[in-house]
Amino acid sequence: MELTDLLTFSTVARLGGITRAADELNTVQSNVTQRIKALEAEIGTALFERHSRGMTLTGAGRRLLPYAERMSALSREAVLAARDDGEPKGPLSIGSMETTAAVRLPTLLAEFQRRFPAVRLSLRTSPTADLVSAVLDGSLDGAFVAGPIEHAELVATTAFSEELVLVTSQRWRTLAALRAGIPESGPTALVFRTGCTYRQRLEQVFTEFGWPSAARFELGTLDGMIGCVAADMGVTMLPRAVVERDHVQRNVNIHKLSPQHARVDTLFIQRRSAHRYSALQGFVSCLDERGTSAAA
Repeated sequence: MELTDLLTFSTVARLGGITRAADELNTVQSNVTQRIKALEAEIGTALFERHSRGMTLTGAGRRLLPYAERMSALSREAVLAARDDGEPKGPLSIGSMETTAAVRLPTLLAEFQRRFPAVRLSLRTSPTADLVSAVLDGSLDGAFVAGPIEHAELVATTAFSEELVLVTSQRWRTLAALRAGIPESGPTALVFRTGCTYRQRLEQVFTEFGWPSAARFELGTLDGMIGCVAADMGVTMLPRAVVERDHVQRNVNIHKLSPQHARVDTLFIQRRSAHRYSALQGFVSCLDERGTSAAA
């Protein structure tokens, strides 16, 4: 079984199609198709179902995927470890929640790139559950996620502390007015996809308010979320630091929550067994220095 075939397979599975996989792998579509067919022939069963909207995994494909991801990640890690001479350089893949990337990371990433220009830094935004999985399978070197996280294979350190707030359109000046002016079924909950910790917190608040069956509307971007709230399509829960930016706050209202719902720590997680190569150590040092400066 060729490692390149497994890498191609996992890329097609993640992106859902030959064309997007070929673009990411910097090759032509025919090479991707050939490698998938070769892998299916070797295993003796179809790994994908082909349809007009792309490709989805078969049962065999779903069972193979975690092994392919681990083998690809281990191969990448082995190369990086062998090349690591103590000077931060080469690729570094970091994950983050959308909200953290928007507010907390720009100055950190700029400082890291200034100090370590030889590192090729990439950033992926996803919900916490997806980021945890990506760090565990080695496709991300580290990630910023919402706590608490307890996993024997992960090392977690507190990067930021956030206050979560309920965010509504300007029509609702107080929580009391919102609760009195909304039908019994509750407002629409504007949420990121399943796996988002903020979504879970919002659903807990809705249950306490007597709205457990309120409609959910999923959005994929922070800008889309804020726009829909401002248009009075529904309500959401976000860190106060996100909403208090000038261009956001003037379009929405912020409502304080009880401490049990409001406090959340953003953690930076790494895989415990992963090689601590120099690029990642350099990133962690910038993060540590930022925390020290903020505390001072």
